[in-house]
Amino acid sequence: MPEVTIKIGERPFTVSCPDGEESQLEAARAILNAEAQVLVAHAGRMPEPQMLLMSGLMLADRAITLENRVKVAEAEVERVKQTLKDSSLWIRTVTKEVEVPTIPSSLLDSLAELSARAEAAADNLEEKAAKPAV
Repeated sequence: MPEVTIKIGERPFTVSCPDGEESQLEAARAILNAEAQVLVAHAGRMPEPQMLLMSGLMLADRAITLENRVKVAEAEVERVKQTLKDSSLWIRTVTKEVEVPTIPSSLLDSLAELSARAEAAADNLEEKAAKPAV
C-alpha cells in the first residue's frame, strides 16, 4: 500500500492509500481541507489535533444532517410507492366496473335484413339498367 502525502490546513500528512483509491483519497482530503480552512479563517492557527477534531466534528454534523434527509426521502419514496400501488388497484377495480354497451341481437337481425333488401334492390336496379330500352 503506497504512502501519499496530503495537505490539510496547510499541514502535510503522510497516509497509506490502497492502489487505485488515490482519487477517493484526494476527494476526501479536499472536503476535510475545506472544513479546516473555515476553522483557520475564523480561529486562526490552532493545534493540529484540535483542527482535525473540529473539522471531523463539522463533517460528522453534516453527515448526520444528510442521513436524516435521506431517511425522510426514503420514507417519501415508500409513501409514493404505496400510493402508486393503491392507485393501480383502484384503476384495476374501475376498469372491471366499466360496462360496455352491446347491440341487441334483434337490432342486428333487422340491420342484416335491411342490408339484404338493399343488396337485392341494387341487383334489381342493375338488371333493369342492363336491359335495352324498347
